[in-house]
Amino acid sequence: MGRNGKAVLIVLDGVGVGEAPDAAAFGDEGSDSIGNTARVLGGLSLPNLGKLGLGYLTEIAGTPADPDVRGAYGKIATISAGKDSTTGHWEMCGIITARAFPTYPHGFPSAVIAPFEAAVGRRVLGNRAASGTVIIQELGDEHCRTGGPIVYTSADSVFQVAAHESVVPIEELYRWCEIARAQLDGEHRVGRVIARPFTGTSGKYVRTPRRRDYAVAPPGRSILEALQDAGRHVVGIGKIEDLFSGVGLTHIDHTTSNAAGMDATLRWFADAPAGSFVFANLNDFDTQWGHRNDVPGYAGGLRAFDAWLPALLQRLGPDDLLLISADHGNDPTTPSTDHSREYVPILATLGGGGRGAALGTRRGLNDIGATVLEHLGVDADLGGTSFRSAIGAA
Repeated sequence: MGRNGKAVLIVLDGVGVGEAPDAAAFGDEGSDSIGNTARVLGGLSLPNLGKLGLGYLTEIAGTPADPDVRGAYGKIATISAGKDSTTGHWEMCGIITARAFPTYPHGFPSAVIAPFEAAVGRRVLGNRAASGTVIIQELGDEHCRTGGPIVYTSADSVFQVAAHESVVPIEELYRWCEIARAQLDGEHRVGRVIARPFTGTSGKYVRTPRRRDYAVAPPGRSILEALQDAGRHVVGIGKIEDLFSGVGLTHIDHTTSNAAGMDATLRWFADAPAGSFVFANLNDFDTQWGHRNDVPGYAGGLRAFDAWLPALLQRLGPDDLLLISADHGNDPTTPSTDHSREYVPILATLGGGGRGAALGTRRGLNDIGATVLEHLGVDADLGGTSFRSAIGAA
């Protein structure tokens, strides 16, 4: 199927559609990223996503179930341990994480901090769980005075290093993070090390878009490598490069915002040859709005994506497949600023006019990867059950 077509998968980072069956184990009862956002705001109109079936997945005030749906729609529960971006994206591509990455709600132990300080030659500031936008205000002056890196974590498995760009050159900050990534292994093998550059002056420090993520290398073969081995173009947009350490990607576009990611998706999809896979992550739902409990911002991001969607749909050829999903939830309406254990949406359509079809409630994001492989005609058994036949003929 679809060997003359392309496939594009867009991950709306942190956009869930209701609590997963094991949400209570994560403290996420009642989470529903899209549904709760619509409820709090008194309505959220997403007509283009609604046409693809979004309104069937959870109760969304302002976006009801559309009887004239043009795509296949369903929701999927994550089977991997953990609820972070690395885990979610890996699972989509056929790699199941059986053991959650470690977290550090009380900061990192000396076994982590001491060798990092020795390697960078500076004393660490902070070393606690904190909001990134808050901790740079609290410790920014001391950092500018001493040059010590601000190290912090969150509810996620992350080792974050913040530094002022005029105090620590950006390439030096990246080098520090590469050192941390190499050191953090074994029992302290965190999911990601993140460089968090900032600028500004006392009391007015702001983070810059030159963030860089350093994920652990995937522990097994993914659909990206299967496609690459089959000679296909595999394009990673946004933080896809970081999450897979570049493995399996033939082309990389490291965008740093939803708007830039959407522009890049259109450009790469138009230029890529038949048989290509374009894999895009739109991260602002998570970093800019979900983690900050910014309900209006989150809703605005969804509206912006919905308004942009027709531009991509118009570019789909008869054999081209579009998939829209998420890696986890991040409900901005709850007291928590952490990711939420939720079902994620799966919306799928063909440029040739796929039929409306209910995909049901599925178990395992690797169903997405299996569908991509079948559509592009690449034979590789990496788990998951393809739903390609439910979407329509190619």
